[in-house]
Amino acid sequence: MQQNNALAKKIIRWFWAIFAIGIVFTFLIFFLIYKGYVGYMPPVEDLENPIDKYASQVISSDNKLLGTYSRQKENRIYVNYNDLSPYLIDALIATEDIRFYRHSGIDAYALARAFVKRGIFSQKNAGGGSTISQQLAKLLFSPKAENLFERSLQKPIEWVIAVQLERYYTKEEIINLYLNKFDFLNNAVGVQSASWVYFGKTPDNLSIEEAATLVGMCKNPAYFNPIRRNEQTKGRRNVVIELMCKNGFITEDEKNEAQSKPLTISYKKVDHKEGLAPYFRDYLKRIMSATKPEKKTYAQYQMQKYSDDSLAWETNPLYGWCNKNQKPDGSNYNLHVDGLKIYTTIDSRMQTYAEEAIREHVGLDLQERFFKEKRGRSYAPFSKYISDKDMETILTRSMKQSDRYKNLKQEGLNDSEIRKIFDKKSEMTVFSWYGPKDTIMTPWDSIRYVKSFLRSGIMSMDARTGAVKAYVGGIDFKYFQYDMVNMGRRQIGSTIKPYLYSMAMEEGMTPCDQVMHEEKFFITETGQRKAVGNNARKSIGGPVTIKWGLQNSDNWVTVELMNRMNPYMFANFLHSFGLRGYIDPVPSLCLGPCDVSIAEMVSGYSAFANRGIRIEPVYVTRIEDSYGNIVATFSPQMQEVISEETSFKMLDMLRAVVDGGTGSRLRFKYGVTAPMGAKTGTTQNHSDGWFMDFTPSLVSGVWVGGEDRDIHFDYMGNGQAASTALPVFANFIKKVYSDTTLGYSQTEQFVVPPEFSNPCGGSSDLPYPTSTIQGENQGIDEFFE
Repeated sequence: MQQNNALAKKIIRWFWAIFAIGIVFTFLIFFLIYKGYVGYMPPVEDLENPIDKYASQVISSDNKLLGTYSRQKENRIYVNYNDLSPYLIDALIATEDIRFYRHSGIDAYALARAFVKRGIFSQKNAGGGSTISQQLAKLLFSPKAENLFERSLQKPIEWVIAVQLERYYTKEEIINLYLNKFDFLNNAVGVQSASWVYFGKTPDNLSIEEAATLVGMCKNPAYFNPIRRNEQTKGRRNVVIELMCKNGFITEDEKNEAQSKPLTISYKKVDHKEGLAPYFRDYLKRIMSATKPEKKTYAQYQMQKYSDDSLAWETNPLYGWCNKNQKPDGSNYNLHVDGLKIYTTIDSRMQTYAEEAIREHVGLDLQERFFKEKRGRSYAPFSKYISDKDMETILTRSMKQSDRYKNLKQEGLNDSEIRKIFDKKSEMTVFSWYGPKDTIMTPWDSIRYVKSFLRSGIMSMDARTGAVKAYVGGIDFKYFQYDMVNMGRRQIGSTIKPYLYSMAMEEGMTPCDQVMHEEKFFITETGQRKAVGNNARKSIGGPVTIKWGLQNSDNWVTVELMNRMNPYMFANFLHSFGLRGYIDPVPSLCLGPCDVSIAEMVSGYSAFANRGIRIEPVYVTRIEDSYGNIVATFSPQMQEVISEETSFKMLDMLRAVVDGGTGSRLRFKYGVTAPMGAKTGTTQNHSDGWFMDFTPSLVSGVWVGGEDRDIHFDYMGNGQAASTALPVFANFIKKVYSDTTLGYSQTEQFVVPPEFSNPCGGSSDLPYPTSTIQGENQGIDEFFE
């Protein structure tokens, strides 16, 4: 008996000795982990700032999220704890860590329960032992384990980090960090992105069942994926709702109601090529991330762009903003990781109307007419005047610009071999206005197919502040990424004429002055006379007013004015209106052969609506950092380009364009009654169609044309601006006026002094003296000075 007692005491002593050694060894391991001698212990600064990569948000003027800028798989948008739905917090605690507020990072009770029930009795429903703090530590600092052994080594490190996190953060901050860090898949990183992607909401507006769905995904987002596994995810959601009720967060009635609802998803794919205003968002990213221009990085043919970019770097605070400004740590801003909030001037409603206007007219009407005209034509989609050689040159150039060609070239194939591949049919998905189209065709034919789609762009901005309200750079950003609002430059045709008439008004002429309506000639610098064609067939041989000339876009009246002006002065005058590209100072300049962007034209026409003051487009009002601090604000840049008196004269003449001239379709066909001034513009061979318009509140510009100038309608009826560009604006402005929430009204009037109202309307008491300009060569001496 004594021998047995001695053996028992010995065993007990050994047990306690081993237990004590185990305790000491455990504490030693944790101490070594804490000091960083074993495993990985993040530096203090990483613990204090564990998440440093947030997507920047682009926000509309009516506070709608237009999109984000993020790195791949890092579309995380920071959200404050106070902006989380209480249901979201309750669901997380009820499901993942009910004793969250009673432990300091490690829940000993939960660990013991999990050890006994899972480890000893193998009960799968025993629950886990990980706290929210431990899960956060895993999200932040544990790489993906390759096997169970690696995962077992990570656990004690996560425990230590969890305790450290509890030292640096409050319980609310830990929950907030966890929900901001978790990857809910489908490019929805963090609960702000997830709420938007799956439910089209912000986190503060989530219902019980929506909050439970997202928290349920935390168990395994790949398996509980509401898009691919709706029923499984619904089941997990109902488990979360059950736990919320069991732990007293919701009532029995609330539980029953929430569980009875179907799992309804309002999925919004996160893709910078999709969504509202993609051309605008892409433009904003390019200019904000621009670096200081260096001449050596520009090709010889890009010298004009180098000049434009250099000027923008010096004068435009938004251009290169990220590289001009520094964060508190001295580094430059990065749109993809710094969590900026960029508040833009875009109105989401007006943007929607602009995109719809292009689709409705260009996509579903004009394009069908274009296909019908070109059907069966060997030269399609080009004009009937193109030569086979020119057509081959254009198509070959496009082939060499394609990714397919560049990849084949890198593989070492020569042009002859590549051309054979381009002539071989293959499966592909191509654009159509009714959705992506799967087809089989040769890559060479696909180039012609893509070119057969007419392109368009529209921009509309506030006439007084320069705030850009709508910006559509093309017909579909996913397939056609060239931005026609700011990147594209096309000949502007007759929309240049108001600038010339403004110059004439500045020189003392009036809308009531008359010229003889007869064939006119340009006088070149060599003294040669070049006849000018004209479509007008009215009042030939008799006197007409200058106002009549602009109203009817008459070339002979325009040339007469040009012959009285200096083309060099006119070119400089155009630059003052914001036309930045090279302008050749030749007499024919008055007919609009120069290439200009839509944005430049809209800025130029703002002077007619704004008493002679031109306003640069404003795209952003302010920028906030990830902490809500305002780091930048932007104000309009204005310049007086014509006198107030001239602006009133031009307003009178440009209103006549709508009230009885080339823009009168707005009235008789589309029923627009609002006071407005406008100008149509159709370039040679009707390659480009323009429509510029301004109301007391808005200035807008529309362009419609082909990818190449040789792609256009064969006949003027369909190809003129009144048929191509004007209807886009008409569709847009009617939608704007119909939406009373926008605050625009067709009853809004221009404020004009009485003496400038309808000066040539037949009254004998005209505010300006009337003179008659006679003789086709009058003003030539002035021209050659």
